[in-house]
Amino acid sequence: TYDHKHQDLSAANDQSGLSKMSIDIAKSLFRKLATQGVTFNNENFRTLKATYFRIALDHIDAYHNDAAINKLSFDIHNEEKAVELFAENIMKAGEMFLEKPMETPFIPSWNRVQSAIPNIFDEICHAVEHDRAKYS
Repeated sequence: TYDHKHQDLSAANDQSGLSKMSIDIAKSLFRKLATQGVTFNNENFRTLKATYFRIALDHIDAYHNDAAINKLSFDIHNEEKAVELFAENIMKAGEMFLEKPMETPFIPSWNRVQSAIPNIFDEICHAVEHDRAKYS
């Protein structure tokens, strides 16, 4: 499951925080593209990493300029460290994908969930109504 709360970058540990999340998201994207007929190899992942890196650095430059115009602080060093980590994680995710291309997806499709729990949508609606009554 994905924890969407603010998390540490976890640069030293790719099994937690944003580092793990970036790897998981990349692997999920690669799996989805593979189901659409896209084939992958190490060169594809290197190209993707380089493209991401260049575009991300361009965005950092633009955000830095926006911050400067608005007299806001902007930590270029930490932003670039994050971009470097995410670029490396594209490669890690690619290697993991190539090692296990048929790995089970992180989240099953809704069709599979409904097949296992036929009344899941009613249960979700009931839970939402319960929370709305309790917290509204």
